[in-house]
Amino acid sequence: MACRSVVRQVLARHHRQQRCLWAQTHRCWTRQDWQRVLFTDKSQFCLTRGDGRIHVYRQRNEYRAFTFSLTFLLYTSFHLSRKPISIVKVTCVYVYKSNYKQLLGAMDYSFLCAYAVGMFLSGIIGERLPIRLYLTFGMLMSGLFTCLFGLGYIYSIHSLGFYIFVQVANGLVQTTGWPSVVTCIGNWFGKGRRGLIMGIWNSHTSVGNILGSLIAGYWVSSNWGLSFIVPGLIIAAMGIICFLFLIEREYCYVIGWTSERLVPFAFQVVVVKSESEPSAISFMGALRIPGVIEFSLCLLFAKLVSYTFLFWLPLYITKTAHLDAKKAGDLSTLFDVGGIVGGILAGVISDKLGKRATTCAVMLLLAAPILYGFSMISEFGLGPTIGMLLVCGGLVNGPYALITTAVAADLGTHKSLKGNARALSTVTAIIDGTGSVGAAIGPLLAGVLSSQGWDQVFYMLMAADFLALLVGADAC
Repeated sequence: MACRSVVRQVLARHHRQQRCLWAQTHRCWTRQDWQRVLFTDKSQFCLTRGDGRIHVYRQRNEYRAFTFSLTFLLYTSFHLSRKPISIVKVTCVYVYKSNYKQLLGAMDYSFLCAYAVGMFLSGIIGERLPIRLYLTFGMLMSGLFTCLFGLGYIYSIHSLGFYIFVQVANGLVQTTGWPSVVTCIGNWFGKGRRGLIMGIWNSHTSVGNILGSLIAGYWVSSNWGLSFIVPGLIIAAMGIICFLFLIEREYCYVIGWTSERLVPFAFQVVVVKSESEPSAISFMGALRIPGVIEFSLCLLFAKLVSYTFLFWLPLYITKTAHLDAKKAGDLSTLFDVGGIVGGILAGVISDKLGKRATTCAVMLLLAAPILYGFSMISEFGLGPTIGMLLVCGGLVNGPYALITTAVAADLGTHKSLKGNARALSTVTAIIDGTGSVGAAIGPLLAGVLSSQGWDQVFYMLMAADFLALLVGADAC
């Protein structure tokens, strides 16, 4: 009788030790204990010939890198779909010449106010639903409403109520994004070098703004409806990718899976249902975490400044530098380039010093004179304007990026929670929701104050910067 040799994975000493440790750990389990365990046997035996499949064992860091890249692209598409409104404003000026600032301010306010209100609810809902499904739903609906805004131009809809409705609906569904991606990235990355990792990761905000400006600017002069439809299709497509590929967390115990790698000696997956799984934290419980209120208020004023630039910078450059809509949109992307550098720099410095609040305070202090210089941009040439855009973007977006990522993740895993991991989404939503109140107020005030002169807008921004500095100093 012929025999065929079988190739097996050689078990090393540490493999045997892990098997023995697992057996010793579970040897005292009762029948009731094992009833809470689901065994899934994934072993396959081919008696005649191989099935041609290739089995790949992946390192844990591979999934980390994949999750990092995927969530980066997912939230890039969120900001990509928000940016077109600021580019298209320049075209709307010629349609509503008399009161265009008030009308455009109302559209900004409707989106940001809905976003701020919805954010407080989104974190609580997201903590209790599968992240992948919740995020997919939000991205598909956001794509729908973004496309509807562009279709308003194609079908010649001139009702302000239609556009405000679309903005409110879009603001609500976009709140599904931030708590979900921060929770997902927080599940995969610990506190080690969190500032640097999340500083790099948070550059998706600026990358999305840059791509949104370039896409919207391409069609703004010919058919601005496509400036919304194309980003809407992109975020909807990313929603489908999210549904297919997003891995929320390590929720299974795999025999052979250690903190370092998947040991290739078993194929059996054991899912243990814990009877003492902690419940999701309440809204008031999250507010009692030390630092949540202080950083939330600091973000309120910091985000007021950042979002005023996001929604009004292209129009300001057009009016003061006398550039057309496309050139102003392209030039405004330098502010976001500076934001990428500022966010990473803030993360690196805060990791080195171990002081997130101090890092924010120093950057906010340095931003004030830059904001004052920005009010005189019309007196400068192109070179100083480019430099000021880069520096201002770094100093304004640096604290904003640090608070919404590393600080929120630190507070969501604070030691007072005693290991309860089901607080990160709620804490993130509270911090970003409070910041979104400032994001709603800033562009609205800019629309009102700009009618009295752009100087008034920058005085308002400097006042908000100082208030963020004062509140942030309390958290030091």
